[in-house]
Amino acid sequence: MNQTKPWKAAIMTLGCKVNQYESEAIAEALEKHGIQIVPFDAEADVYIINTCTVTAESDRKACQMIRRASARKTETDQKPAVLVTGCMAQTQPERAAGIEGVTYVCGSRNKLSCVDAALAYVAEKEHETINVPTLDSLGMETMSLHHTGLERTRAYIKIEDGCENRCTYCAIPNARGSVVSKRPDAVISEMRNLVKNGYREIVLTGIETASYGVDWKRSAEPDLQTYRLIDLLEEVDRTFADQNIRIRLGSLEPTYMKPETVSRMASLKLLAHHFHLSLQSGSSTVLGRMKRKYNIAQVRAILADIREKIADVQFTTDIMTGFPQETAEEFAQTMAFAEEAQFLHVHVFPYSKRKNTPADSMPGQLENAEKNRRANALIAKQNEIETEIYRRQAEQLSESGKPILFLAETYRDGVITGHTDNFLEVQIKSDQPIDREIRPIRIIGAQSAALIGEMID
Repeated sequence: MNQTKPWKAAIMTLGCKVNQYESEAIAEALEKHGIQIVPFDAEADVYIINTCTVTAESDRKACQMIRRASARKTETDQKPAVLVTGCMAQTQPERAAGIEGVTYVCGSRNKLSCVDAALAYVAEKEHETINVPTLDSLGMETMSLHHTGLERTRAYIKIEDGCENRCTYCAIPNARGSVVSKRPDAVISEMRNLVKNGYREIVLTGIETASYGVDWKRSAEPDLQTYRLIDLLEEVDRTFADQNIRIRLGSLEPTYMKPETVSRMASLKLLAHHFHLSLQSGSSTVLGRMKRKYNIAQVRAILADIREKIADVQFTTDIMTGFPQETAEEFAQTMAFAEEAQFLHVHVFPYSKRKNTPADSMPGQLENAEKNRRANALIAKQNEIETEIYRRQAEQLSESGKPILFLAETYRDGVITGHTDNFLEVQIKSDQPIDREIRPIRIIGAQSAALIGEMID
């Protein structure tokens, strides 16, 4: 295939932050081979769809994106290569490969093989169509990011893959496999590169971030056998103590936040005072049917302990509505707990049936209309809670005049937008673009879901 212009690739990422990290790693690897990355709606020679399968809607959107890419043509009027990877590709490879125009399918632990498939297409070499190995036959895929072209202030590092919780509603363990962890020295090395290249906020994330290191219980290296997430956080804090950066964590299972762990976290200099605790429901009986590891009384105690030990902490969470057999009373318990817990933000979503999960065959499946009605009711309630949190924060901070630390992220129409350490959004009017440094600001007001600030000279 003759082509004088640079080869172009476009990547569509669906789903979680881990997928976003993996797509960026694929993009960096392609660029090293001279392939230019372009937006997904642009003309390209190679289209890569990194899929999600957390809900039926995720599968539907993945198939839609695959078909959209397959309908495109290249600058030479030929069909582009369409490569499919990720969780849907792992669990339903034949479905992905069966869509007309798909040239390659790989799973969730060999995503970088998309690079080899793209290069084979460019060189007009034959390659297999489906390459989806058994998950547990593979360890942690070797990926790292450098981001030499700084476009954002926040970068993600995938420190863990896989989940072993086996919640009754979740298809992700089948799509991601058992827990595997990135070595501490590899995490530190990747972080050094990102900080060197200007990033001021690093998010340590994974499919089940709190499980980091559990796969090392029988490691041949004694130092790794008991090394867990809190040990990594302490090592990061020591290594980067003199850097003006902050560390944020991906979603955590609430029971990870034991009193001893929280006490150790409270002593860290760089850890952001914001935690995303994946709740799923505010009803203990629903949590029991989900086979979560906690009840609401335990969550209540965990939140109280963290708030006592870590100043100005804020929480975000996920809540599912309409789980099988969820009664009106159980949903009312969720609404009441959302009010009590005062989460800064809640990702609300209706339950979606997933094949090969216990919840799929549970009796008492709710109608979609009712699941959506409950989701909308909870979203409306949470919007009220969020607005009130911002009003209270603005009142307290403006009255005290106390400076808070702020990291700018975007600049548009004369307004800088970014987040505080505890994940409060702040907007600042300015005729100057952002400087991408953590700096003190003063809060002067609020509007719905944002604080209004001003720079301090």
